[in-house]
Order: sequence, then C-alpha cells, then structure tokens
Amino acid sequence: MIIVIHENNEWISPFTAAFEKLNFDYHIWYVPEMSLDLAELPPDAIYWNRMSASSHTRGHRYEPELVSGILSWLERHKKTVINGSKALDLEISKIRQYQQLEQFSIKTPKTFCAIRKEDLVKGADRIGYPLITKHNRAGKGLGVRKFDNEEALKDYIFGNDFEASPDGITLLQEYVYAP
Repeated sequence: MIIVIHENNEWISPFTAAFEKLNFDYHIWYVPEMSLDLAELPPDAIYWNRMSASSHTRGHRYEPELVSGILSWLERHKKTVINGSKALDLEISKIRQYQQLEQFSIKTPKTFCAIRKEDLVKGADRIGYPLITKHNRAGKGLGVRKFDNEEALKDYIFGNDFEASPDGITLLQEYVYAP
C-alpha cells in the first residue's frame, strides 16, 4: 500500500488516477484534516510525502509542522518514507538548502538572512547591489524582488508592500546575471 501525505488537492488527482489505472492499493492523508495519535502504530505501507513550502498560500500555514511530526513518527516506527524528514527540512528552508548545496561544493549566491528589517538594510552592504529579496520559506517565487540601490530596498522593507516570509526570515541575495 502507498499512503500519500499532502495538503494540495489540485496536485493529487493525477496521482490517484495513475494509482487506480495501475490497480495500486493507496490511501490519501490530507494533512489539513488530519490529527495524529502518537500512541497508535502507523499502517504498514510505503509513505510518500508531498508537503510543499508554499502551503501557506492555500491557507495551510501550519501543515508543514504537522507533517514534520508525522514523518518523525513514521521514521521512529521504521516505515519507508519517500521524501522523509530530511527532504521536508530542505523544502521549508532555503538557508538549509544552501548549506546542503555548499557542502557538496555547489556554489550558491552570496546570501544574508535576517528577521529584523534594520538588519536587512545593514546586510545589503555585505551583499552589494543589485540584490534580490526572497522568503526563506516559500515557493512560487514569493518574496523575490530585485533592488538596484539602498533607497529602493528601504522603501520596500519599511513600506506597505513588504511581504514577510511565513517563518519571518527574509533573505538578501546577490543578483546573478543570466547569460
């Protein structure tokens, strides 16, 4: 049996259609409607985690935290999990993604991370202009904006258009010119 853990019904229908076509035994765990009893044993199955960093855009702000607990529970019980806790950890944090990439000598742009807006302005001096902002936890390109100078960055950070990352961490990153 395959159990799919997810929070986005739009993504799941192609998979359920494929499972049915192949006569796979499957269950769907729709996280927004789930609770977890840690005293229970998880069903004997292969688990496939489909949690997304952009879940907050669908009104599912806290589902990644619940999925993190679900994955820990499954792993404690030695269940086979595709996209387990390590994958989720990387999915919901660009900071940790970049650290993992650098560990394998995959270069990432210069990056400065902060919660406080004042620190972002100071960090921009370390990165230099042009730079981009982005959310630590997001998807869909949320929070990505380019700035060519400090005045424009300050106007955004301290203005009404500032979009905070769901985890409160904003990244400044050197702008990389594409060929």
